[in-house]
Amino acid sequence: MSMTQAGFAHEGAQETNYLQAKKGLMSWLYTVDHKRIGVMYLASVLSTFLLGGVMALLVRAELFTAGETIMGADTYNRVFTLHGLVMVFLFIIPAIPAAMGNFVLPLMLGAKDVAFPRLNLASFYVYCVGTVMALYAVVAGGVDTGWTFYTPYSASVNGPVVMMTMAAFVLGFSSIFTGLNFIVTVHKMRAPGLTWGRLPLMVWALYATSIIQVMATPVLGITLLLLAMERVLHVGIFDPAMGGDPVLFQHFFWFYSHPAVYIMILPGMGIMSELVTTFSRKTIFGYRAIALSSIAIAVISFLVWGHHMFVSGQSVYAGMIFSFLTFLVAIPSAIKVLNWTATLYKGSISLAAPMQWALQFLILFTIGGLTGIFLGTLGTDVHLHDTYFVVAHFHYVMVGGTVTAFVGGLHYWWPKMFGRMYNEKLATVSSILFFIGFNVTFFTQFVMGSQGMPRRYYNYVEKFQTLHQISTMGTWLIGAAFLLMAGYLIASLKSGAKAPANPWGARSLEWAIQSPPIEHNFHEIPTVQEGPYEYPTTVGPAKH
Repeated sequence: MSMTQAGFAHEGAQETNYLQAKKGLMSWLYTVDHKRIGVMYLASVLSTFLLGGVMALLVRAELFTAGETIMGADTYNRVFTLHGLVMVFLFIIPAIPAAMGNFVLPLMLGAKDVAFPRLNLASFYVYCVGTVMALYAVVAGGVDTGWTFYTPYSASVNGPVVMMTMAAFVLGFSSIFTGLNFIVTVHKMRAPGLTWGRLPLMVWALYATSIIQVMATPVLGITLLLLAMERVLHVGIFDPAMGGDPVLFQHFFWFYSHPAVYIMILPGMGIMSELVTTFSRKTIFGYRAIALSSIAIAVISFLVWGHHMFVSGQSVYAGMIFSFLTFLVAIPSAIKVLNWTATLYKGSISLAAPMQWALQFLILFTIGGLTGIFLGTLGTDVHLHDTYFVVAHFHYVMVGGTVTAFVGGLHYWWPKMFGRMYNEKLATVSSILFFIGFNVTFFTQFVMGSQGMPRRYYNYVEKFQTLHQISTMGTWLIGAAFLLMAGYLIASLKSGAKAPANPWGARSLEWAIQSPPIEHNFHEIPTVQEGPYEYPTTVGPAKH
């Protein structure tokens, strides 16, 4: 079967899809179907996203005025710790690879499932166990260390820090299982004719992400295990009171956590590649450069952790090297942005909902990347370190990048996942609300940070109050955007128009089968004769 000629399913008779193939709760709990596991992951990460979002709203509500607004200082510390932990470990890291990647990767490869279906299900249950442990530690135990667990505070503070670190330890296994599964699936389960040079760029991104997951996550696991041993056995590893070295913890933690930034953003870049080519109706510009830049990011991401530690007392020469490497890792990201922009040039652009989120990604991620140059420069980082400038930069990359890509991908593959179309007009309103609210929230934080407002502080001087209030009001628009989105997506499951096999006129293999797919994806393994990005330049996107 050719991706561009014989591949696309007829709009006529629909066979029993994966949602209806088996009935009952147990059929879901014991499933090894990658699509059902992806949907269960999706429900889980969206639930944690709701929790983390509510915590963010509470943090910003407290900062609406100087002094106490709605909670005390200890409660504030616990709430922003919960926000950070939930958003990083429970939502952003697993959201695209585990939820969307599980669903679309085998379909894009022309495979009937992932290489290890039972390991795939095990990774989901390990994620669930880690989530329960983490929420217990923060909600019931009152962990207030922040999401980084910095020593010596985390080595001595009261509360179930051991439980929290063990939760992150357990969650790491879920990440490793998923990464191993994807690597083997990409190597061994590709359809005939689907060479490395024909792989969808989403697959390249998930492959690079999986390499980071498998290689970096054990470092975090060992670090957290050492922290737990220090607390339980009173062995001096990181706590200076027992002869330990707190800077060693920072080295270990950021050796994982900076590659983790790319675990979060690389899959979003993969989604971006799919959306740009589909909705501009053009062959992707510089396919090989985008594909190899994903691998370059994966490799270089292991070498830049020290830029988080410019003010920790490390060697001046080490700081110079890490600063240089920080600029170096920006090059493959810039290659992607330039190639996406070139793809848009003279394209037949459709502003459907997924494309709206892709354009937001292009704008917001670029701002996040450029402000990262400030933080990678030794002279300016000393002034901006641990201020709201860092908070704004991080959110422009993680939310303006990863979350917008996730939402764009959710809108893009929603018809394929559930066989229903959503309300495009409401989707447009939601994306506009988010874009305005996001910039109101975080651009003001660049201003605050450049003026010296420290991050994580419960109280602040009066001169920052107006900017804090503007920032807080922006979060209300973000909350309204996501509430509206939840409403029309849930409504579409019941009353949305039935989705055709290929509502967007896309060219990769997942659109060659019915919506939703049958349980085993393909009746016969397809034979691929062309790459996924061969678009005629004069034809507009398919209408639904």
